[in-house]
Amino acid sequence: MSGTSAGERLGAGRYIASAAEPAATRTSAHELGTADGATVTGVLRTVPGAATVVCLMHPRQDFTHHVLVPELLMRGFAVWTQGTRSPNNDLSLLHEQAVLDMAAGQTFLRERGYGHVVTLGHSGGGTLAALYHQQAGLAPAARISSTPAGRPVDLAGASLPPPDGAVFMAPHPGQGALLQRLIDPSVTDEPDPMSIDPALDPYSPDNGFAAAPDSSGYSAGFIERYRAAQAARVARIDAHARELVRAASAHRRAAKASGTAADRRRALAPRIVTVYRTDADLRCVDRSIDPNERPYGSLFGRRPDLTNYGLVGFGRLSTPDAWLSTWSANTTNADFVRCAPGVTAPTLLVELTGDQACFPADAERMLQALASDDLTHRVVQGTHFGGPIGPGKPTGSSLAATEIGRWLAERHPVGRTSS
Repeated sequence: MSGTSAGERLGAGRYIASAAEPAATRTSAHELGTADGATVTGVLRTVPGAATVVCLMHPRQDFTHHVLVPELLMRGFAVWTQGTRSPNNDLSLLHEQAVLDMAAGQTFLRERGYGHVVTLGHSGGGTLAALYHQQAGLAPAARISSTPAGRPVDLAGASLPPPDGAVFMAPHPGQGALLQRLIDPSVTDEPDPMSIDPALDPYSPDNGFAAAPDSSGYSAGFIERYRAAQAARVARIDAHARELVRAASAHRRAAKASGTAADRRRALAPRIVTVYRTDADLRCVDRSIDPNERPYGSLFGRRPDLTNYGLVGFGRLSTPDAWLSTWSANTTNADFVRCAPGVTAPTLLVELTGDQACFPADAERMLQALASDDLTHRVVQGTHFGGPIGPGKPTGSSLAATEIGRWLAERHPVGRTSS
């Protein structure tokens, strides 16, 4: 971040200045074991009188210093921030294992004596929370028993305490659903990051692209062809991932049968799915598609026509197992709308008016799918990461915190805990 001013970071929308924690905050770090023997870590912050704890967790990002942490503490709630076994790492992220990771934290908080445990899913944390709620609400025998690649996962044998509430702030529809709208379908040769079909190039003026500050203008026919080609590209990568999974399984069987070093090396050899150009959602440059107050540009910058070709982006590198578990819209279990009928606890969904990942149509589908009898929808001005909608405006995170704090206080008044 050297050479980048605080103002520039704020303008990019990802880095939002946090308030100070209350002086009475008590902070402790914890290492937890999961039901399948992995180790995860979390940080518990509490204040006097906190009987309700709010859990912030993301499948791969570190939420320890999430901007909402001090906001919740100031309102009298304890806050638990936890990582998975794959922090800051898309390479081997399996959402089915992340459910076990989340379960370790939920169990720990119940053991600490909190009377109310509420999940708070921001961005990709929303779908992980929805998946956890869904699985926790099922009879053990009905839970997921294997990853999409066939790796066994014992959710049936794990303790999955049901949370008492669910808060979602700018939840995107799931990594797979999100990536299918971001992936560039004009790639014609997967190993070649520069290969291109001009007829599908999202950043060609011939197809309707316009550079900022002008909004692009794609025709309905182009949008239809583009989205069909996006789905087709994901399906092709799925087929490649499945072939790699089959090859790895065959090598493991050979190694088990022979025990030779050569077969064992083949079994251990990494097989990586590389996906180029995943910053190409037409909505990020054509603001007439599912309009809201979002600025021109994507989550990764104001020039997606450039960042699309760069290193940073969703799903760039993953194992075949992780691709099928997390990044494929066709095979992932972590899809918000599919999981939402399993979210029956009191639920709050906070929509941000300048969101570039949860668009108005996404939020409407989520609200229609959530099954809670106590469902609240609030809309506040702000961008996906909680930035302000414009100069001089309050941050989206502060506006969201007000709505979240009010909703929590109505259902879980601040009181003392035995922890």
